[in-house]
Amino acid sequence: MATKAARELPSQELILPGTRSCAACGLMLTYRHALKALDEGKTIVAVPASCMTVLHGVYPITPVKVICINNPFAATGASVSGIVAGLKAVGKEGYTVVAFAGDGGTYDIGIQSLSGALERGTNFIYVCYDNEGYMNTGTQRSSASPAGAITTTTPVLAKLQHKKDMIGIVEAHRIPYIATASPAFPLDLYDKFVTAKSISGSRYMEVHAPCPPGWGFPNKDLIKMGKLAVDSGIHVLYEIRDGKFSLTSRSLRLAEKGRKKSVADYVVGQTRFRKISDEQVRRLQEFCDERWEELVKRHNKDNG
Repeated sequence: MATKAARELPSQELILPGTRSCAACGLMLTYRHALKALDEGKTIVAVPASCMTVLHGVYPITPVKVICINNPFAATGASVSGIVAGLKAVGKEGYTVVAFAGDGGTYDIGIQSLSGALERGTNFIYVCYDNEGYMNTGTQRSSASPAGAITTTTPVLAKLQHKKDMIGIVEAHRIPYIATASPAFPLDLYDKFVTAKSISGSRYMEVHAPCPPGWGFPNKDLIKMGKLAVDSGIHVLYEIRDGKFSLTSRSLRLAEKGRKKSVADYVVGQTRFRKISDEQVRRLQEFCDERWEELVKRHNKDNG
């Protein structure tokens, strides 16, 4: 059953005060609500080199109350495959194995081991927290960085290419559950983790994680920026269950009303778009509009 109000979320906190994450971190808020949907005693998390390793702290001290295994940047899919196989070999049942990797460790460096795990149908949840760049190492360009954004490796002309269609790549593996989410819509995010936990096989979730220092907006605007991303169609909330596509939460309401905000409303508040031209804004708007229309059409087709 979908969560109706914030007060229905579990009160237990599995992340203690004092993490090493940045102030107003979109990943931190995502992780907090994700762990509420999982079982403290039977959840094993695997993470590559990333902001997540910073959040977890320096061994042997951590503020997170779940088992976490660090693995090489490219090996997250292989790591969770080994964990799942190991649990099966020793007869341990009821565990949820979850990978948390950034867009760099998913779209780029980790895509080969992720594809292998999905092709094998490994029984785990893979979470890509997408902050649209290599934020842990200085805001370098990734293939998830949006066109028009400045990064430290595209400092002059900004990124020219649109974001990679990672969901399309994942869906080609025909796994049972795929979903997108945002920490700006925590009830939708929580419910999708509850759903993912209830399904066997490979599950993939992509969470848009605004990053104040990397994107260049005030800490106080974290939720505002997350909502603007959804309201403008930069990030669309949906799930794909056994091939059936459904818009969810705010994106579903926007589709029903037949309107959304412009991309210009979204980019204006971020210094990473300070060099974006009017022509680039126009092309980004066209890109988002085309994808939005395709997703709305698919939702209508799959939901009668």
